Amino acid sequence: MSANQESASDTDELLVVPVRETVLLPGVLMPLVVGRSASVAALQEAVRANRTVAVVLQRDPTTEEPGLADLHPIGTEGRVLRYLTAPDGTHHAILQGLTRVRLLSQVEGGAFFACRVRRVPEPVERGAEIDARVLQLRERALEGLQLMRNVPQELVATVSGVELPGMLADLVTGFLDLSSTEKQEILETVDLRARLERVLWHLAYRLEVLRLSRDIDERTRATMEGRQREFLLREQMKTIQKELGEGDERSAELGPLRRALDEAGMPEEAEQQARRELARLERMPEGAAEYGMVRTYLEWLTELPWKLPVEAPIDVAEARRVLDHDHHDLDKIKRRIIEFLAVRKLNPKGKGPILCFVGPPGVGKTSLGQSIARATGRPFVRVSLGGVHDEAEIRGHRRTYIGALPGTIIQGIRRAGSRNAVMMLDEIDKLGAGGFQGDPSSALLEVLDPEQNSTFRDTYLGVPFDLSRMLFIATANVLDTIPGPLRDRMEVVQLSGYTEEEKLAIAVPYLVPRQLEQNGLTAAQVELDESAILTIIRHYTREAGVRNLEREIGSVLRNAAVRIAEGAPGPIHIGADDIAPILGARRFESEVAERLASPGVATGLAWTPVGGEILFIESTRVPGGQRLILTGQLGEVMRESAQAALSLVKSRAESLGIDPALFEKSDIHLHVPAGATPKDGPSAGVAMFVSLASLMLGRAVNASIAMTGEISLRGLVLPVGGIKEKVVAALRAGIETVLLPARNRRDFDDIPASARERLRFVWLETVDDALQAALAAPMEGERAA
Repeated sequence: MSANQESASDTDELLVVPVRETVLLPGVLMPLVVGRSASVAALQEAVRANRTVAVVLQRDPTTEEPGLADLHPIGTEGRVLRYLTAPDGTHHAILQGLTRVRLLSQVEGGAFFACRVRRVPEPVERGAEIDARVLQLRERALEGLQLMRNVPQELVATVSGVELPGMLADLVTGFLDLSSTEKQEILETVDLRARLERVLWHLAYRLEVLRLSRDIDERTRATMEGRQREFLLREQMKTIQKELGEGDERSAELGPLRRALDEAGMPEEAEQQARRELARLERMPEGAAEYGMVRTYLEWLTELPWKLPVEAPIDVAEARRVLDHDHHDLDKIKRRIIEFLAVRKLNPKGKGPILCFVGPPGVGKTSLGQSIARATGRPFVRVSLGGVHDEAEIRGHRRTYIGALPGTIIQGIRRAGSRNAVMMLDEIDKLGAGGFQGDPSSALLEVLDPEQNSTFRDTYLGVPFDLSRMLFIATANVLDTIPGPLRDRMEVVQLSGYTEEEKLAIAVPYLVPRQLEQNGLTAAQVELDESAILTIIRHYTREAGVRNLEREIGSVLRNAAVRIAEGAPGPIHIGADDIAPILGARRFESEVAERLASPGVATGLAWTPVGGEILFIESTRVPGGQRLILTGQLGEVMRESAQAALSLVKSRAESLGIDPALFEKSDIHLHVPAGATPKDGPSAGVAMFVSLASLMLGRAVNASIAMTGEISLRGLVLPVGGIKEKVVAALRAGIETVLLPARNRRDFDDIPASARERLRFVWLETVDDALQAALAAPMEGERAA
């Protein structure tokens, strides 16, 4: 046979089946689970046409559609012995390795992934060195098979009977626990001596691991037998002590736990579960791993307040007095609590409401919950939900975990010592987002549903606990981050920011006495004028609540405490003029100084999570080509409002007396100061329209007027939210007149009485009403620029 004929016989075109983590070796059977559609098609074609395939390992297992460059250069030609599709749709094949093949080139244009390959002949070297290595390999392989478990005898017989050195090396490699990379290295090692050396090295390492594993297993088995012997001896000792009448220490130890279980007053299901666990505990040796877990579980069960306490008669008048004493104003919330108490007095078995107090920081949401507990005569417990991101923190952990505990709800009830307590779920709007640890907001759905929480089942307890008599009060700064289903289960009560008068009314009877006590002072030692408190409110704080106000009052009183401690004669009187030397220069000035009566400047009103704010809208005109330039870090909705305002001014140019040619040769620049603060929302539409109209008409906007409202292209003024907060901000800034959408008249009663008395309100139906009320009268000879 010529050389060309031998080359032709060794070269062939084979279908290629790329594999990710397995290596097929010559002479070895290998099961294969096929997932890729191309590989499934290739194997099915091989079965149909009775063809062999080339099984080749990928260089990168993550490659989904490998090409020739993505495969190792040497693979194994294999025959498909069996192919089947399982009922679940997966494809399985059993392949038998035949010989090594080297990939030469990819065959283009075919329906399947195929390559031109050259078969690599198996070396047939023999000699003393080869025979010695074969003998050593066979002996070590048989020793390894004896150390392994569940090895079929056929494999032992095969290893004993194989004579060819290369086939033996491949066979041993097949059953060794090697990585795919190590097996591929052996597959690519064609030289017989080098291949035997490599396999012997791996086999020696695996033998050492198997010997160590056997020794460890024998030591572990001996330890387990010793523990079983110890357990039997302890049981025999118990029996002997019982016969001798000696006291059982275990009974004495578990006696208090058994009495607590008898007195707990659990429902039937919980009591049965507890007694089963107590019986397990009595039979369990103290050294058992579960002993501490079961005892802790029983202690949790017995310490929970299963019995409903005897409630004192409800005194509605006393509850009203407590609420009025602890909190200024908040009439709507006080009325809701009084309603709840009146209903509970008439229907003692009724379910408690789920309230959610929503308002800016420092307006008294948390302290209001404490006052409600005092007014109702119930224990108070607070559970902070800010940053909670694990469902198990609400429902509890499974008892199988080391250190498992009930969720925060059950822990709070245990601290309160009563199942009709007032539980405050603080910062419910700051719950962490759901992830692989579950969604805590979804876990709260059962807690806050009066129809379901009578059978609340904590994962740790595993038995139902009745929460229906609890009074749950949630607090939040904003509603937007609370999921809809959770918000739907709560009765939302809005708390708005305070006016200056309300802050003063809170500071005099509440904040000042509290700070005097905390700083070791008395009212006889320090006198703080109301004028001084007003100065702090106006020039040293800018907030919707009173948290910073109390902090600054504390700073002033600490200054007085230092003087008294140094021996200064009392009483110390602190007036408005004494604040600046103590707190420093004024931190805030009234926005009145910032308002200038110049064309293009309008004052808007904005709502923020910490209360209302005034917002200046400034516009100017420069030579250009009809561009609208927007600055001030405006959100998408606010940018659209500016565009709508400009379009509305252009559409009404003739009726307003504006020359339309001004728009064609000008760029309009609209800016909202405080550029570092993001701003968004449609409620600045009226202010933007008035600012642009003022600019084009050359008429200034009255500096004592502020406005809010969304606009439409038809010139209508649409309603907006946050009216109370915006009006309070206008009053705080020294505004005299507020322009509001006419459809927001329904919110007029929510505005504080002091603001209604000191401000003038203009109700807007259209933008024409806004221009008529906001633009100052034109000066003599004034016209559109």
